[in-house]
This record gives sequence, structure tokens and C-alpha cells, in this order.
Amino acid sequence: MTARGGRELDELDRVFTALAHHSRRTILLVLHLRGGEMTSGEIAARFDHSWPTITRHLGILEQAGLVHVSTRGRERVYQLDSDPLFGVGVQWLNRFSRRPPHPR
Repeated sequence: MTARGGRELDELDRVFTALAHHSRRTILLVLHLRGGEMTSGEIAARFDHSWPTITRHLGILEQAGLVHVSTRGRERVYQLDSDPLFGVGVQWLNRFSRRPPHPR
């Protein structure tokens, strides 16, 4: 396997891991529907989870590159970045767009 292929698989794993949990998919959807930007408090208010659980979910989304964080005063602001989602998702789906060759 090439280094490039390894990086692509690592990115695929990070994004798919982030998408594997219902709460993280919900966070992404809420961010999208709210204009792509929310404070951590606004995000947390939508869930019954503890603060450490929300923080962990946001960290996984950040590691996957699906959100970026900035600080405004005392608040952390999360911004949606759907580019990795489309990049990884489209590449993965394109692998299945052609029929596999028939075994002989």
C-alpha cells in the first residue's frame, strides 16, 4: 500500500468513525440547518448528554475535520466543514459506481 493510500484510508476511517454515532450525525445536521455555526453551549442545549459527552463528540468531529473551532471571548464556536464529508463520501461511493468484472 502506498503512503497516499494509507492517508486516504486514515481520512476515511476518521470521517466514518465520526459519522458512526447518532449524536455526532445530529450535531452535523443541526450545524448545517443553523447556518453552519453554533457555540458549544448552543449545541449542548440540544442534547440530554453530560457536558463531557458533548465535548468528546465535538472533539471526534474536529479530529475528522468536519468542524473547526474558534474562540470568541469565552465561547467556543463550532463551524461546519462539509468538504471532508463530500471528499471521503464521494470517493468511497465512486468505488461502487461501476460493476465489478465478472469472475471467470
